[in-house]
Amino acid sequence: MSERPPISPRSPRAALEPEQVPPPPRRSERARNPFVVVGNAIITILILAMIGAGASYYYGKQILEAPGPLTEDKIVNIPSRAGKRDISEVLQREGVTNVNPWIFIGGVYALKASSDLKPGEYLFRKNASLRDVIGTIVEGKVVQHAITIPEGLTSEQIVARLSDNGIFAGTVREIPREGTLLPETYKFPRGTTRDQVIQRMQQAQKRVLAEIWERRNPDIPIKSPEQLVTLASIVEKETGRADERSRVAAVFTNRLRQKIKLQSDPTIIYGLVGGKGTLGRPIRRSEIVQPSPYNTYVIEGLPPGPISNPGRASLEATANPARTRDLFFVADGTGKHTFTETYDAHQKNVAKLRALEKQLQNDKVEPAEEPAPAAAAPAAPADDTNPTAATNPPAAAKPPAAKRPARPARQGEVRSNTSPPVVQR
Repeated sequence: MSERPPISPRSPRAALEPEQVPPPPRRSERARNPFVVVGNAIITILILAMIGAGASYYYGKQILEAPGPLTEDKIVNIPSRAGKRDISEVLQREGVTNVNPWIFIGGVYALKASSDLKPGEYLFRKNASLRDVIGTIVEGKVVQHAITIPEGLTSEQIVARLSDNGIFAGTVREIPREGTLLPETYKFPRGTTRDQVIQRMQQAQKRVLAEIWERRNPDIPIKSPEQLVTLASIVEKETGRADERSRVAAVFTNRLRQKIKLQSDPTIIYGLVGGKGTLGRPIRRSEIVQPSPYNTYVIEGLPPGPISNPGRASLEATANPARTRDLFFVADGTGKHTFTETYDAHQKNVAKLRALEKQLQNDKVEPAEEPAPAAAAPAAPADDTNPTAATNPPAAAKPPAAKRPARPARQGEVRSNTSPPVVQR
């Protein structure tokens, strides 16, 4: 049994005094090492940085993916040479984003898109997030504007349309040759130069013409792709009906085979006004026999070049016309045409059309309540337009082509309610 240490008596005052606390243990030499101190500091900083980065990532992700303020789809133009801050201000002004420029710039860097922002016109979807907005600009999928060039316009008329369209930039340096542009619906981004539009239309026309020329009927009296375009341009101006193009083309190819003049009214108009395309009034009798390189009432065969820019359908119809022996066609009063092989049958159809026109004209005249006495009208000059077609058979062996007074007007073409006269031969 161990002995307890003796208890020394203490005075009451001494008992109240605290016992002496032993000194703290001395820090080890390793803990006081400066490398350990620096390491601990680095670890602390890294931990704090990781916590901050995690918080920043969470907050940034929330900002990038939060729905945007757009209430509906909107097209916005990002100007060229715009910096990141400029782009942010444009998007904020247009209501696409609602963040300050510094957050937008931070989002751009976070998505590693600093050097990939492209100018142009973009479509931003409803409630597009900041990530979606930046992604749209980075992809560069700008808005494509559709423009439709109708068939049968001249090159001058097409250039005028392009000049009036505010989507395009620049000016056309030179009017393209007639027949070298393909009428079609094209899509271009805003800011495309007009020369670029012309070049694309020319390239499309070359490609389509080459394809159709390879598939042409070898029996047609056409010697070159250029002649095909010339005849197709006449067909294009003669009818706008898809079901009649091949028959109209057949009439002209039959005439070419038989060495009969084409006698097409649109060639008279082109010889008078050229690329302007429209005469603005009926053809006068004197203009039918007026010499012109394009007037097929005067010249033999095809004119020296196209009178318009024909579309794909007219090129196809001219390359593969209907297999008929028709030499004439005339409007039937319903927007269609009647085709015949002989001049006598054609004249009968012309007479029917005149009778129908006269009946329609009489139906529109309302009788006056108190008719006034008629005054003698002066005789019309010989140069005025004759509103009726001649019905007497021509003296020459080559009969005239049919007139088309009731044909609907084509794009860019002015038509009169009355028909131009048939030249007497």
